[in-house]
Amino acid sequence: MTVDISGLEYREVNDIIRGEAGETVITGALGQRFLAAGTSGKNIKIYGVPGNALGAYLNGGRIEVFGNAQDATGDTMNDGEIVIHGNIGDAAGYAMRGGKIYVEGDAGYRAGIHMKAYRDKVPVMVIGGSAGSFLGEYQAGGIIVVLGLGKRGGRVVGNFPCTGMHGGKMFIRDVPEHLQLPAQVTARLADAEDIDGIREYIRCYAEFFGAGLESVIGHPFTVITPDSGNPYKQMYVAN
Repeated sequence: MTVDISGLEYREVNDIIRGEAGETVITGALGQRFLAAGTSGKNIKIYGVPGNALGAYLNGGRIEVFGNAQDATGDTMNDGEIVIHGNIGDAAGYAMRGGKIYVEGDAGYRAGIHMKAYRDKVPVMVIGGSAGSFLGEYQAGGIIVVLGLGKRGGRVVGNFPCTGMHGGKMFIRDVPEHLQLPAQVTARLADAEDIDGIREYIRCYAEFFGAGLESVIGHPFTVITPDSGNPYKQMYVAN
């Protein structure tokens, strides 16, 4: 089913999505917030620019956007997959505890803020371009991967990455010397075992966006984890 949502309010759009059993193709998206919020088991393709909180509380299914997306995409998502053929705004994946977000281009500020793992769920965010400041702020679980593709000079991530990080892992396709990281994290060159752990996520990225898997994998990555003596952990985890 194809629906032109030009002029429709988000509640009307979500009623259509929830009532459709098959794939829903949405055209004319222009800033409508909360699209597909709380849905599960839906296959949704969106043409245009969805507004804030796309796929918030997503509990399964797949959302694919052929364009850019605004802030808070995947806010508190629990499961499913969001694929963005473009750039993404601030606070993508806020507090996500499951599922996967793939961004072809750049991410704004605070991507992955408060990302956490929940039971057997491990949330994953793959950013193909660069990420803005405060990447992974207060990250408590899950995996963030930043590939820095298409960058010609400059930094892959902005200021203050990993601030307050107390769980999870971050992989940045660059060497540690180029990153400005806080003292409360540990950074080292990723080894073959580390790369094997994220190979499937990068393979999916390459498949979605037409990148060369081996050329991406063949570049040095830095893996970042919280320091075992990280004082931030003491604020969030009982002894």
